[in-house]
Amino acid sequence: MELKGKTILITGGASGIGLEAVKQFLENGSKVIITGRNQAKLDAAKKLHPSIITINSDVANAEDAESLFKEIQTLGGIDILYNNAGVLSKPQNLGITNEAHFETAEYEMSINYLGVIRLNNLFMDMLKSRKESAIINTASILSYVPLNLAPTYSASKVAVRFYTDSLRNHLQILKSHVKVFELSPPLVSTAMADGVNAKTITPEELVKGLIAGLKKDNYKIRIGDTMAIYFLSRFLPKIAWNLINRNSNAKQL
Repeated sequence: MELKGKTILITGGASGIGLEAVKQFLENGSKVIITGRNQAKLDAAKKLHPSIITINSDVANAEDAESLFKEIQTLGGIDILYNNAGVLSKPQNLGITNEAHFETAEYEMSINYLGVIRLNNLFMDMLKSRKESAIINTASILSYVPLNLAPTYSASKVAVRFYTDSLRNHLQILKSHVKVFELSPPLVSTAMADGVNAKTITPEELVKGLIAGLKKDNYKIRIGDTMAIYFLSRFLPKIAWNLINRNSNAKQL
């Protein structure tokens, strides 16, 4: 996948992994558009990287998504859609039997999974019209082994991973030029990881791995410990489960 000269839309691009992706895609010669729900963060990202375009938009909101698509049409379109936006409920709501569970589950699924489908559907014809284009869907290490205290987040990432495989296969059958990448990070040291007691990698490390995978057309990009958990989940599932859940506190369930 050639990145130089490509226009990429990064959802959730104003902070954390998304903001690091802005930096590295710019360094690789890409043109960058980002979305986010926090205007102050979008403004700060624009100040840090003046060449980017920022659009206030919520991937969980159908009207926002339609407006985003129309605005990007007027800007000339995109070549790469990077579905980076994601949410993980706060630690006190991560359980599976507390009163807040349904609300947090609905919130997580609407952004982490349904928002991905919504944007892919909206931008598919645009991407198909390009000579070389791509979709990057963000799964997770937890799509292979769930975290006890994040049941719906884990489930949402399984959904993304299976959907990504199906979408890729469907487009290959249609002989489409749209490449479909699955990015499966381990825990990354961002605000989302606050309160989770586990080993992390930096956003810089993650995005470097992503870009290396894109350039090699590696459609399943498993970074860091995700690769180890992937193999352990297949051959030694109990060990994989214990590694992911060794710091879980069952009393919070």
